[in-house]
Amino acid sequence: MKLDKLIGERFKERPADCVVDSHAIMMRGGYIKNVGNGVYSSFAILRRITQKFERIIREEMDRIDGQEVQLPVAMPASLWEESGRYESVGAELLRFKDRNDTPMVLGMTHEEPAVHLVREYGQSYTKYPFMIYQIQTKFRDEPRPRAGLIRTKEFSMKDAYSYHTSDEDMQAYYSRCHEAYERIFARAGVPEVISVKSDSGMMGGSVAHEFMLLVDAGEDTVIICDDCDYRSNMEAAERIGTVPTTTKAELVKVATPNAKTIEDVCKFLKVPVETSCKAVVYQKADGAYVIVFIRGDLEINEVKLNNFLGEEVYPANIHAESGLVAGYTGPYDLNMHAEIQILYDSSLKGIENLCCGANEEGHHYTGLCIERDCGNVDYHDFAKVVGGDICPNCNKPSLRLVRGIEVGNIFQLGTKYTKSMGMQYTDAEGNLQYPIMGCYGVGVSRTIAAICEARHDDYGPIWPLAIAPWQVHLCCVRADDPAVKEVADNFYNQLQDAGIEVIYDDRAVRPGVMFSDADLIGAPMRIICSPRNLEEGVCEIVTRDKSIQVKAKLADVFSTVKDIMEKL
Repeated sequence: MKLDKLIGERFKERPADCVVDSHAIMMRGGYIKNVGNGVYSSFAILRRITQKFERIIREEMDRIDGQEVQLPVAMPASLWEESGRYESVGAELLRFKDRNDTPMVLGMTHEEPAVHLVREYGQSYTKYPFMIYQIQTKFRDEPRPRAGLIRTKEFSMKDAYSYHTSDEDMQAYYSRCHEAYERIFARAGVPEVISVKSDSGMMGGSVAHEFMLLVDAGEDTVIICDDCDYRSNMEAAERIGTVPTTTKAELVKVATPNAKTIEDVCKFLKVPVETSCKAVVYQKADGAYVIVFIRGDLEINEVKLNNFLGEEVYPANIHAESGLVAGYTGPYDLNMHAEIQILYDSSLKGIENLCCGANEEGHHYTGLCIERDCGNVDYHDFAKVVGGDICPNCNKPSLRLVRGIEVGNIFQLGTKYTKSMGMQYTDAEGNLQYPIMGCYGVGVSRTIAAICEARHDDYGPIWPLAIAPWQVHLCCVRADDPAVKEVADNFYNQLQDAGIEVIYDDRAVRPGVMFSDADLIGAPMRIICSPRNLEEGVCEIVTRDKSIQVKAKLADVFSTVKDIMEKL
């Protein structure tokens, strides 16, 4: 293709609203155009990349016996009512009515129509196992779209659903799909993608993994052990911390005027923040209070808390009738009543001298020993992991926090959807059973943005060969020179005849503009034909990452290109 025919403008200035590099690059390079908040149109350059990535996905899904189907984007709300998610999923699910006043939804995920598609087919055990997959547009009414294609409302995703008659079969297929995902990302040029243990969230199920590409711009926190292969996301990571050394002391009430925050209290009392106990107060949907007592230097992992309670909670509105004193709530002599649930985080266990709120305005206690002063309490893990915590796998204090972008996820769903939607099969003994499901997703558009985030320099993307929009970028510097134009035209035709994807720039523009546009397009290899090169009887061949820079004789250019492609 000739670059002067490529729709989409390329420009130098970074848009002011781009918070991550991949977003800026895709806007500057003519990949996407913003239509609305979190909604983008794709130009041809991005579609070429997308199609190549989708081809890799299809090949790997077919390799593990997947069958491609297509499920609807808009569907009756009755499907989601069957599973119970129509009410349980929040505002992210876009609900609307058609002209006949029928409640409808836009699919943010497709478990419900996937069960609907095959529940009549899968009525006999002889049909199992099987897997269906699709590459489809999703819509999630994301409240804060950001970072270009990394977090959007409308996005492209591959989702797959497998069906099994035993846990053993489910486990075996889950492992096959895990391996397929490793191949997908390796083939796409990011073999460093790692899988981490994750929380299943609204998807349900007992086992889940996320696939993370580690980049500084990532929105997710990943927990890594440097001494073993432990990997987890923050939501699912178990926290095991060291216990500060303290000596038992008498429980004493101390006036702490104008000190409400943990930092202010500890500074006033001259005690380490690690020996403080803070109260984090939530409310349930029915208004009942939940108080979590936790070490003062730690934060609540609300996913763990919600999973423990079996429902979502939100920050509390503390008022006079609640019986709580904001900023001074503590576990000793707390005005208990039936509407307050008290929970203790494991970080407090074993600390014999704590400072805490005294449930009285302007006062705190020192010398609190929970076991002595509060009686027998149950401790649970509600805290977020911090760097240096103990690894639950190898028991070494070597956990490290890094940032990552989630590019894929897999779940063992169990019978959550087949049972709620009445999908059953007759087993070999004639008994009715519910199939066991697995779910496997890859964010297509998000992965491409993540690869751009991980593979770029100050000038533009460095696309891996497997998904690059073109394999070769041919630059004809001084196209007004007939000799240069003839050589460049011949290479263009030769590359096309050999089936090598090439974009050809023969515009009458300055070399700086030509090379800047080539950087933004990011083809892995660049051929430069110029009057100076022709005087030497050569063409320059440069890889986008600058790892290879050679001058090849004109007769050797084609073979040199082939050799470099093999290396790439």
